[in-house]
Amino acid sequence: MDLFDFADGREGYYGDYGGAFLPEILTTTIEELQACFRECKSDPAFWQEFVELMRSYSGRPTPVTYLENLSNKLGGARIYVKREDLGHTGSHKINNVMGQGLVCKRLGKKRVIAETGAGQHGFATATMAARFGFECKIYMGAVDVARQRPNVFWMENLGATVVAVEDGQRTLKDAINECLRDWVTNMADTHYVLGTACGPHPFPEMVSFFQAIIGREAREQIVAEAGRLPDRVFACVGGGSNAIGIFQGFMDDNVELVGVEAGGHGPGSGLHAARLAYDDASVGVAQGYKTYFLQNDDGNMLETHSIAAGLDYIGINPILVNLWQQERVRFEAATDDAVREALQLTMRTEGLIPALESTHAFAQAIVEAPKMSKDEVILINQSGRGDKDIFTVADAIDDRHWRQFIRDKAAEYGED
Repeated sequence: MDLFDFADGREGYYGDYGGAFLPEILTTTIEELQACFRECKSDPAFWQEFVELMRSYSGRPTPVTYLENLSNKLGGARIYVKREDLGHTGSHKINNVMGQGLVCKRLGKKRVIAETGAGQHGFATATMAARFGFECKIYMGAVDVARQRPNVFWMENLGATVVAVEDGQRTLKDAINECLRDWVTNMADTHYVLGTACGPHPFPEMVSFFQAIIGREAREQIVAEAGRLPDRVFACVGGGSNAIGIFQGFMDDNVELVGVEAGGHGPGSGLHAARLAYDDASVGVAQGYKTYFLQNDDGNMLETHSIAAGLDYIGINPILVNLWQQERVRFEAATDDAVREALQLTMRTEGLIPALESTHAFAQAIVEAPKMSKDEVILINQSGRGDKDIFTVADAIDDRHWRQFIRDKAAEYGED
């Protein structure tokens, strides 16, 4: 199944969704990027260059691991995990940024900018910029800067400038807005390394193209490890890049694909980031593309909430929306409470520490696995590792030892 079939011959549209809704000043720049990406996509040597770069620099392929303890504890389907947490910088984000780095070289641009929520995309972009010798600026909502300080530390020490965005809710959507403003001002020498499969064409397609490496690997690996294809594949969905990445490996198979959004405080609370699993989103145009957004009747964006900074976003990949309407992908939501419980269970039974984003996929799989037979197989995409979430997790589980450590450190710095 070709994800990138163009409805009515309209490039960049997936059913009714997608497009490139941008100010006229960006038209030449976006057309230049579209042409460059078309050339890269049609060149087999480019994909091989990308695969070799990911092998030598990021350690691909990442493995598929059988979670025997968790499977036995739940008593249902056998659970396997695709370990994107083991890639360089600790998440799937490195796949997209290294690919876009190669595109940026072809464009002849010397400066890159990026938005980031959980900090993993910013961390990966700063790493790529250091590797290729690009100047780098990262925009990050001030709320996310505070809750993801370890990643800010690494971005800055890799040579990137990190800008804390104080507008709006001071989260991911506001960081994207600032990136677009920067891009308009600095088009000649700057490439915007958009981190998820959203935004104006060609970003949804380009990010999905690079993240497809996850699904290509996973399909072969799960057959080798489990002796068969999985019955269900689970992935968390913020913008949707890790989900569309792994789902592409199974589009032509009789495999159920499950996207898990941020349920926050649950349906009806107004404090979540579930666009398709709940009923609060509607179709609109924002940030350069048409999709489902969490917005009011006047088109003003609603406040969002998630325990996971990387899922705290108003929109969703237009390709996934099209697949949802075709009933090829099912959407669910995991609440903050369910995520906390799933994280503790996974850590204690398997010694894995998935990122809070990834843990949403674990949470839904934990709900569904006991209802399945022991002959059935689940595959979860662990899109990142949880080291970055130590402050958020410590607060969420009220870890008194960590609180005392922070008090002691604060007192120590206060004496300097």
